[in-house]
Amino acid sequence: MTLGVALVLGLAWQADGSEPAPTTRVCTVPSTSVTLGEAQWANARTIAQVGYDRGLPERAVVIALATAVQESTLRNLDHGDRDSLGLFQQRPSQGWGTPEQVQDPVYAAGRFYDGLVRVPGWDTMRLTDAAQAVQRSGFPELYQQHEPLATALVTALRSDDRTRDCG
Repeated sequence: MTLGVALVLGLAWQADGSEPAPTTRVCTVPSTSVTLGEAQWANARTIAQVGYDRGLPERAVVIALATAVQESTLRNLDHGDRDSLGLFQQRPSQGWGTPEQVQDPVYAAGRFYDGLVRVPGWDTMRLTDAAQAVQRSGFPELYQQHEPLATALVTALRSDDRTRDCG
């Protein structure tokens, strides 16, 4: 239960520790108690759409969303560990692209999916193992905790009528 509460609080707060601005609409992910701001919801929608546009199965989208939740809480960060940037905390110095590219949600999601589909058996392995094969994190087991939220997001995004700013 503590982890769930921490996850909810972690997603609802800004990266700098402040609460979302009063004008920021906050929405609850259906079937969870997790709240996302409009920008987080839009980023999740973009990550999912890039996967679907590439003809990838829902499992790929779940892996990508769980990875972005762990790396950035679905925020397009302009800072991170060393030169890590964006939704997936991709490092320009490690060949992910320019700083501008890795902060473009469509580009960043595309690069993540490019790496994912090159991992043999990605679609049948544990989420955390697939994510780690792409990301090479110092804390690979942390991706796994976000699978339930990522699955709920996929379900919500699938039924999102696209006329709302968040689900």
